[in-house]
Amino acid sequence: MTVRIGVIDSGGPLMEIGGSLAFLPDGRIEACIPDRLGHGTIVAQVIRNSCPEAIITHAQVFRERPVTTAAQVAMALNWFVSQPSSHRMDIVCMSLGLAADRAPLREAIYNACAEKMLVVAASPARGVACYPAGYASVIGGTGDARCHWEQLSRLGPRLFGAWSNSPEQAGQGMAGASLGAARVAGHLANILLREGRALEFEEALTLMGECCDYFGSEKRTG
Repeated sequence: MTVRIGVIDSGGPLMEIGGSLAFLPDGRIEACIPDRLGHGTIVAQVIRNSCPEAIITHAQVFRERPVTTAAQVAMALNWFVSQPSSHRMDIVCMSLGLAADRAPLREAIYNACAEKMLVVAASPARGVACYPAGYASVIGGTGDARCHWEQLSRLGPRLFGAWSNSPEQAGQGMAGASLGAARVAGHLANILLREGRALEFEEALTLMGECCDYFGSEKRTG
């Protein structure tokens, strides 16, 4: 089985973005340009380190600043949905979160899930929900300081924690829910490879849960 992963983020380096597209705030669609923020590059690298066999395709929704809109993300996701079956995405990773539920994004998520794409999106471990992780058909991913590289935690019915380069694990540089979501996507990719087939959403949750080392939120002491 070939596992294809779509990364909706800031793009990647020049050698990774052939055939990738950028979705702009004014609704235009252009060829993806090299990543200027480094965020999408690192997200893709975490996924690649997790599952070297995965084929990654970028969809660029921000360039100069880490700011995007529900319409841009929806266009990117719909582009993945429109791909022929030979190039369909098995997983879409969005290491981002938007504050409000918007109809175009909700509809795009519905369309992706109808095509049996598994969507992983960054989510806060606590507090107010963000989107698309707040949708019932999306797997939330976040950082969990308890988790070493090979570990997972289950923080809720659809929320998983993972390695996220946290200071508690001696990490330096970029860290947090963005990298946690990427690592969760990488775990999921390996499960797909092991099973050798596409998975229904609930089945994916069950198999991920069987891989978890921790259950429930981190216990913090002051």
